[in-house]
Amino acid sequence: MRYLAIAILPLTLVACTAEPAEEPAAEETPAAAEAPEMTTANGTGPGTYDVTWEDGTASVMETSADGTYVATAADGSQISGTWAVVDGKSCFTPTGEDGLCWTEGEQGADGSFTATSDEGTSVTVKPRAAEAAE
Repeated sequence: MRYLAIAILPLTLVACTAEPAEEPAAEETPAAAEAPEMTTANGTGPGTYDVTWEDGTASVMETSADGTYVATAADGSQISGTWAVVDGKSCFTPTGEDGLCWTEGEQGADGSFTATSDEGTSVTVKPRAAEAAE
């Protein structure tokens, strides 16, 4: 009996370590839930916005759902960086610089709103009208 157990032991080990002839079907996992679209603190979604500063200077802000932005001044110069909502404020951080956070007012019927920086500067932000259909 002892010899039989010794003879069967290697066969048992091989059987335990061998891959099964058929792999069990992989469980289907639900598709990854899409990440919710980023919005600014007042619920404004990504897009292109005309920004009018207190002195009447105009610029354009393009925000993306991936948390990046590009701001273009009236002279064509650009600043890019990242944006996020922090403590109920929309914060924009230019690449390699300190960020600035803005408290945003409610959106008007046309989607425009006023935003005031932590430094006290106010701007009017208005969504850029969609291009006319061709």
